[in-house]
Amino acid sequence: MQTIPSSQGKEIVLELVETVRENAGYLSEIDGAIGDGDHGINMNKGFLRARGLLEDKELDLSGSLDTLGQVLFTEIGGAMGPLYGTFFMEMAQACQGEEEIGIAVFGQMLSAAYAGVVDVGGAQVGDKTMVDVLAPAQAAFRNAEEQDLSFRQALEAMRQAAEDGQESTRQLVAKLGRASRLGERSRGVLDAGAVSCCLILCSLADSIIPELDN
Repeated sequence: MQTIPSSQGKEIVLELVETVRENAGYLSEIDGAIGDGDHGINMNKGFLRARGLLEDKELDLSGSLDTLGQVLFTEIGGAMGPLYGTFFMEMAQACQGEEEIGIAVFGQMLSAAYAGVVDVGGAQVGDKTMVDVLAPAQAAFRNAEEQDLSFRQALEAMRQAAEDGQESTRQLVAKLGRASRLGERSRGVLDAGAVSCCLILCSLADSIIPELDN
């Protein structure tokens, strides 16, 4: 089967929480180079709060993602709370009512998340933000789907595009947020939002791929 049961969704989201927890210090270190230095702290706080709400509930993927998104939207300060809150709530909406998650549904989830983030933040590719990861990742996934590749192959393409997009931010000049005040001095450093977005997309791929048949 090239699908996973939506009932496994809570475990997938809890693995996202663990990914952010493990990388919180790294995210804040990156953010400290050209930002406030609190990206990892704030992300970790929100994700751990969501874990506490999820642990005693029986939720599918949509319900788990929505819980995470609601917490991030309301409880994380700065720009990243609304951005990631929207990211996960749009994903949740796109898979609501689906018992099985396959390539078509996941593609819809990615596209919805991308559209929501762009609508809220207004960033474009090249602005040195999470969009530099999310845009190529969802495009790579859609391209794989259009080529009739498997769900596994589409996820692997998404993961590679996310990693490449993350690295692309190193040589970009920030055009939005606090880092934009630095101008050329923002060049040479990865964007923290791009890194966290890459970690999240890679975690999703790493959770789903082992559950799929070869």
